[in-house]
Amino acid sequence: MLAAAPNGGRHTAQDHPALPLTPASLARTAAECLDAGANLLHVHVRDAQGRHTLDAATYREAFAAIRSEVGERLVLQATTEALGRYSAAEQLAAVRGLRPEAVSLAVAELFGRDVPDADVAAFLRELQLDQVLVQYIVYSAAEEQRLVALAQRGLIPGPFWTLYVLGRYGQARPSTPADLLPFAPFSAGRAAAPWAACAFGQGELRCLVAAAAFGGHVQIGFENNLLTPEGEPATSNAEQVRRLRNALTPLNIMPMSADELRRAWLTPPDRTAPR
Repeated sequence: MLAAAPNGGRHTAQDHPALPLTPASLARTAAECLDAGANLLHVHVRDAQGRHTLDAATYREAFAAIRSEVGERLVLQATTEALGRYSAAEQLAAVRGLRPEAVSLAVAELFGRDVPDADVAAFLRELQLDQVLVQYIVYSAAEEQRLVALAQRGLIPGPFWTLYVLGRYGQARPSTPADLLPFAPFSAGRAAAPWAACAFGQGELRCLVAAAAFGGHVQIGFENNLLTPEGEPATSNAEQVRRLRNALTPLNIMPMSADELRRAWLTPPDRTAPR
């Protein structure tokens, strides 16, 4: 998986003039990122005031515009990120209203909040029955361990993919490849679900090349980083995708097609295979 995350919920046009915030600009960005090598678009949408929103109608408008440009050649992933605006109940209702092809869910934002764990588990089983491609976001090894424990208790069904977030907004230093080390693929004796990584700051590219070299999938774009590896303002999301694809080519790592990614996501991982 080579995912493009072109906008996020925090940045504005003042942060970068090429940040796509409207359905039309998201559609153009999707086509450009597809041409550059992406197979998934991680989409945030904004309301009329430019604020992060989980409104299903707003998502449908954006997804329709994107599909008109790229058809089914990209997997479209919605987010449930709260950004301090949404309760767990509102996040679940937003996904039920949208029923996206793919969705990212933050473990810390769903469990142990205002919805009983059993109700969250029922919601996740609904997504499994609908074959929604579910990716769980974790920010630390402790959150990943909690995800595994929830799965072992039967509260999280499989198959699912995990996204490791390296760094934070406002972090004083760029993310580095060493930030991968606490997570399961790098800890002896700990199995990992299929995983991807994203990273903050100008160290993004180095982190993602390292992740791919160790068998992970990757997500890049203006959501987490607006800079080139040299610290200059990046030109576009597509240029960031192209840089990453070009960096992976000498390692003989090539992005799947969107259809290959869909099939891989819905295939349970082989837990007997050597790691």
